[in-house]
Amino acid sequence: MLKIFKKKKEESKPKKEEGPITETATAETTTEDNSDAGSSSQIGQRNDIKRVIAVISGKGGVGKSTVSSLLASALLAHGYKVGLLDADITGPSIPRVFGVSGGSMGKNDYGIIPRRSRKGLKIMSLNLFLADEELPVIWRGPRIGGAVKEFYSQVDWGTLDFLILDMPPGTGDIAITVLQSIELDAAVVVSTPQDLAFTIVRKALHMLNKHEVPVLGVVENLTSGICPHCQHEVELFSGGGIRQWCEEKQVNYLGSIPWDAALSYCADRGQIDNYYPEAVGQMVAAFLAALPAIEDNK
Repeated sequence: MLKIFKKKKEESKPKKEEGPITETATAETTTEDNSDAGSSSQIGQRNDIKRVIAVISGKGGVGKSTVSSLLASALLAHGYKVGLLDADITGPSIPRVFGVSGGSMGKNDYGIIPRRSRKGLKIMSLNLFLADEELPVIWRGPRIGGAVKEFYSQVDWGTLDFLILDMPPGTGDIAITVLQSIELDAAVVVSTPQDLAFTIVRKALHMLNKHEVPVLGVVENLTSGICPHCQHEVELFSGGGIRQWCEEKQVNYLGSIPWDAALSYCADRGQIDNYYPEAVGQMVAAFLAALPAIEDNK
């Protein structure tokens, strides 16, 4: 059982009404009890994760989780073995967009068994442990960082070509704890086109450089909008600045993702892996093209 979900013995106390998951209150739904499972020395021992890629932004609301989901789905569609770790502990959304429900999590000799999407993507998220996914998780940074580390090391991921981390937003202690706890191979940075948003996202780029995490490139989200009636594409914000900045700083520009009602439709129905337009194909192609240079410099 994961340490963060160990229950305290309170049989003699009356059951309390459900409330937020705080520092002193743990999630009611934990892993299935299996005392005959393998020893702790076996946990994570058969994991063979070739690349750990963080998807990060300097602020929330720029579509980081959407890009994480689209990237993981596209890599899976290309035939890679992929896992997606929802490290955004206080704002987890990954299970919902893939239509994956929570409940008692199974485990075996090698750790917690991740949920699988209907197309085979391995998923781990705090929401999968909660009895009620709408309950807030009110934890401080160190505990959140510890939870992410345990999701990485105590889950039976098996063999993966890519493990995508949907990072918590911001550049504070939570993100730093994750960067220090998990050895990342590279990172993808997500921003929206506005100067205000990208100014804050550049802080994330500086943080990655400070922690010596290679930056694969930048994805620009919501650069335009596609009319659901005529399919005409229109510019939503004054754009062009991010692409120009990437050219000047010699950072890979991995492409842009437009606002599209079809994407919202798929995500709301737990079928985000059905969304694969040309923009997503271009993004994953640029991502794969940028990998060799990063790996050659390791």
